[in-house]
Amino acid sequence: MSLPLRLATLAWPVGREPFADALDRWCGLAKAGGAELLLLPEYAPSAPAFAGGGGAAAERDRAVEAAPAAVAAMEAEAARSGLWIVGGTVLRRTERGIVNACPVVSPAGLVGWQEKHRPTRFERAAWSLADGAPPSVFATPWGRIGVVICYDSEFPPLVRAQVLAGAWLVLVPASTDSRAGATRVTVSARARAIENQCFVGVAPTVGDAPWCESLDSNRGRAGIYGPADFGFADDGIVAEADEDSPGLVFATLDPARLTAVREKGAVANHADWPEAVPPCPVVVPGARAA
Repeated sequence: MSLPLRLATLAWPVGREPFADALDRWCGLAKAGGAELLLLPEYAPSAPAFAGGGGAAAERDRAVEAAPAAVAAMEAEAARSGLWIVGGTVLRRTERGIVNACPVVSPAGLVGWQEKHRPTRFERAAWSLADGAPPSVFATPWGRIGVVICYDSEFPPLVRAQVLAGAWLVLVPASTDSRAGATRVTVSARARAIENQCFVGVAPTVGDAPWCESLDSNRGRAGIYGPADFGFADDGIVAEADEDSPGLVFATLDPARLTAVREKGAVANHADWPEAVPPCPVVVPGARAA
C-alpha cells in the first residue's frame, strides 16, 4: 500500500529573477506548508533564460544552454530541503533533437526524465522541438507517480498507460498563453482523475512577460483533483487556486481513498475502460435496421 503524500503545486509568476533564488524561496514556503513533494510548472526553470530578446529561436537556444544549471539548482535545493521536486520542464538536447523534458529530482539527486510526448504547434513551428519519449512512471517513497506535460494531459491514453503501470498520482506541469488553453488543461486534468479514479495535480505559469516572446502571456490555475464520487467532493476538486493567482496549493493525498472509491464508488471508471477502441459502424438514415 502506498503512503499518503503532502503535495504542493505551484502557480509560478513568470519573471527575470534567477531561477535558483526563486526556487529557494518557493521551496521554503512549500516546506512551511508541510509539503513533501513540490510540482513546478512547465518552463518555470527556463523563464529567466528567455529574457534578452532575439526571437523565439534565440530564446530556445539560451534555455537549452541554461538547462544543466537549472537542474543542478533543483538537485541542490532538494538535498538542502528534503523535498522531492518535479521540476517543471527544461529544453534538453538529445540525439532525436531538442525536447521539452521534466526532471524528477529526489533529495538524493536526479531520478529521471519525462519528456513531452507531443509538442504543441508553437513548439514545433517556432522551436522545432522533437517528439518526446512515451510516458513512464517513477518509483517514489509514496508509490508510483506519473508526469504528463501540459498538452499531453489532453490525450487520455497517455495517462491511462501510467495508471495501468501503477501510478496513483499524475502530475501536470503546464504553461498556456490563453484562458482557452488553461481551460483545456484544467478540464483535461479533472477528466483524467475521473476516468482513472486517481489524483491529478496541475502547476501553471502565470502572469505577463512582455520582455519575452516565448512566454509572453501566461494563464492558468494551480489545482489538485480526484474522482467526483464516493469520499470526494461532488466536483472532484481536492484543492484549487483562483485563476491566474500565483502561489502554492496544498493537499494531503491518501491512495487508500482511491482504493475505496474503486471498490465502492457509484461508478467503476478505472475497471470499466474498454481494452481496445470498439468498431464504430455508420448508421445511414432510411436504411433498414437488422
